[in-house]
Amino acid sequence: MAEIKKDYTNKGKITCNKNILLSIINLATKEISGVAALTNKFKNPIAKLFSKKGFDGVKVNFDQNGNLFVDVYIKVYNGFSIPDIAYRVQENVKNNIASMVDMKASKVNVHIVDVKFKEEVVV
Repeated sequence: MAEIKKDYTNKGKITCNKNILLSIINLATKEISGVAALTNKFKNPIAKLFSKKGFDGVKVNFDQNGNLFVDVYIKVYNGFSIPDIAYRVQENVKNNIASMVDMKASKVNVHIVDVKFKEEVVV
């Protein structure tokens, strides 16, 4: 399992499991009104079998310099502004990561995969 480590001089060391980051991003995304769900539609069927079901729609990568890159794949409700939702998801993810684990996300990409319409009730 990948671990994230930060060394604070004379203050000790903080270690954060990757699943904690995934959980923070997942919750930060779901907090935004207009987000219907996170989705893993972008994955092929074989990859879906081996993914962690609790973190569908979230991808986290680090480059050689330790910069954090986040990809979020979401479904949105019809009637909401897509650029507004994407911006609010980006800001909420960045702020939650910064406040909870004292890291800075270099880039947060929001991918709108689907639009969910209200289902009409047939009488």
